[in-house]
Formats: sequence, structure tokens, C-alpha cells
Amino acid sequence: MKNHLKQEGKFTYLEEGEGTPIVILHGLMGGLSNFDGVVEYFPANGYKVLIPELPLYSMSLLKTSVATFAKYLKEFIEMKGFKEVILLGNSLGGHIALVATKLYPHLVKALVITGSSGLYENAMGESYPRRGDYEFIKKKAQNVFYDPGVATKEIVDEVYETVGDRNKLVKTLAIAKSAIRHNMAKDLPKMLTPTCIIWGKNDNVTPPEVAEDFDRLLPDSDLYWIDKCGHAAMMEHPEHFNKLLHSWLKERNF
Repeated sequence: MKNHLKQEGKFTYLEEGEGTPIVILHGLMGGLSNFDGVVEYFPANGYKVLIPELPLYSMSLLKTSVATFAKYLKEFIEMKGFKEVILLGNSLGGHIALVATKLYPHLVKALVITGSSGLYENAMGESYPRRGDYEFIKKKAQNVFYDPGVATKEIVDEVYETVGDRNKLVKTLAIAKSAIRHNMAKDLPKMLTPTCIIWGKNDNVTPPEVAEDFDRLLPDSDLYWIDKCGHAAMMEHPEHFNKLLHSWLKERNF
């Protein structure tokens, strides 16, 4: 996927297809490739898919926060000249999408969250991160999925490298603290944007009750479950995820 990345000003991003723009936000430990299934499916069905690389590790520590990433997203949408977009976010990406929707509702036609932080997150436990302990990192990466086999060596290596890099580790902890501070419980009832919630029934990071709380607190939301599925539904069950999302978008005329 790296070969297809575009560079425009301060933005590096993937762009595929033509049509209604779906802007995808990756998570803290998640790469753009986590959304390969979405990128393959939606451009063939009349949508333009864009994934900006979030500046998780390149912003100054003082600016490293969920709200700053939401502002970066707004600037990306404006740079592309879109009047309205569909936002799709997983994990931290879902949280950034929620904050952006709260701050800039005029830019967001629809919101899609899966395994999103923003209410509660059991990210890596009290003992995380342990630098230099590959087996520990491997178990934590596998715990993200219902099927531990989805956590390939490439994925584990990437997490291990992030945790082993002191600069990235400090930023990771800063982002995690910012996510806890930016609890959305009081904001959600005021957010009228149509929202599709797709959740793994076996999510250990943001458990199923988190999805139920999002659905209860958001005024205009629909909740869909994927069985035998962990924290990254679009990776573990890409076909099911795409079908659920596509049918919701068609139902809502997006």
C-alpha cells in the first residue's frame, strides 16, 4: 500500500476510487493496511476512499492529543475541498472521528465507528508497555483479535518496534492519556450525525457493553454485531464488515 501514498503539503494519504468520500482513521497501533478490505471493496461500489496518515509520532508532545488530531483531520478534509465526508474510524481513529464530528459537524455526513475508544478502553493493561519483551507484546497483539492468528509476525514486529522506540513510546502514552481525558459520554447525546456502530462480540479492548453505551447515548445510531470477532472487525471479517457498512450506507442514502 505504501506505493500508492500521495503527498500534498503536510499530508500523506492513500486515495482510491471516485464518488462520495469515505475518510478512514487508523488506530494507535494500526497501520493503513488494516483497512485493505475496505479499500478493495468501496471504490468498486461508487465511493472514494481516503486514509490520511495521522501524525501520531511527529507532533510535538504538547500538541499530541485527540483534539489536535481531529483538527488535523479537519485541515485534511478542507485541503481536499470536500464539503462533507463519511468518517470511518477504528479504535483511537474512532475516537478522533467522534471528536471531529463534535467539533466540526458540518463536515461530517455520517460517522462509522468500530472498536472505538471514547467511553472506555482496556488498551494494554497496567503493565503495558514492557519494552524488550517480545513474547509479552505478541500476546497483547494477539489479544486484540478473536483469532490470534490474525496477529501476523509483521503486525507483532510493528508493535514491538513502536514500544521499543522511546520517542514513540512517550507519544503513545501521551495519546492514551489524552484519550482517557477526552471522554465523550456528555457529548454524545448532543451529536445528531447518523452513526453506524459495527462491533466485534468478542472485543477484549473495548468490550461489547461499550458499543451498547455508544448506541444508547448517540441520538441517531444503528448497532451491528460481528460474532467471533475482536477489536478490529474490518481486519478479522472484512467481507461481513463491508456488507454491513454498505447496506447501512444504502439504507441511509449516503
